[in-house]
Amino acid sequence: MPNTLDWNWATTTGGTLTGAQRRDVIAGVLRAAPGLVAGRIRLALGRRGAGRLDLAELRVPDTALARAAELEAREHLSDALLAHSYRTYFFARALAELDGVDHDDEIGYVASLLHDLKLEEPTPERCFAVVGGESAAVFARRHGAPEDRAESIGAAIAAHLNPDAAARLGDPGGFVSAGASVDVLGSRLADLDPGFVDELLARQPRHQLKKHLAIRFAAEAAAVPAGRVHCLNSTGFRQFVALAPFAE
Repeated sequence: MPNTLDWNWATTTGGTLTGAQRRDVIAGVLRAAPGLVAGRIRLALGRRGAGRLDLAELRVPDTALARAAELEAREHLSDALLAHSYRTYFFARALAELDGVDHDDEIGYVASLLHDLKLEEPTPERCFAVVGGESAAVFARRHGAPEDRAESIGAAIAAHLNPDAAARLGDPGGFVSAGASVDVLGSRLADLDPGFVDELLARQPRHQLKKHLAIRFAAEAAAVPAGRVHCLNSTGFRQFVALAPFAE
């Protein structure tokens, strides 16, 4: 994804794509599609990877900011999006450990929990990920985060919709995008141990996430016709979500 789809672009334009940026988003989806197909073939053949976390022993960030983000997510997200936000973090962390990628765990945790904070409240002409990123940055500052860390959280949330972001797990935006891509599309699901996935889904049920997202993405696309969700939907993104390899 071009560098222009960064935090400055997000906050300046509200997530409005130019014609060239729209073409780049579509190209990013086309680049990702073969990986999704290959992953589905691996799943069908039972060729699963070893990526996993010990959920019984795992310790999530326990800072004041992290605890505040947990409360914020619980107060403002539906059951479907709250569980998705937690799974986003756990899937991303499992992939980061599998790949041996260093990441900022507090920023990744807070950004994962808050990345869909505004998806259920569309803002006309402003992308939900941008509005959510801006809100999360203000939230982080209010809870004592230094300016650079607050900006990193906001930028991660704004960037998680960029199709190529997930390839950069060490970047906060890539961390959130990678985890969300597993949960929404089944991307890299075959790299994860099935026992770990089953345990995570038992702890954080999906609550008919596919149906919930179909409704939310349609509302977002209508509210922001020049935004990334509208563009993604034009590529068949909603069909990819509906075909994600999760039973619901």
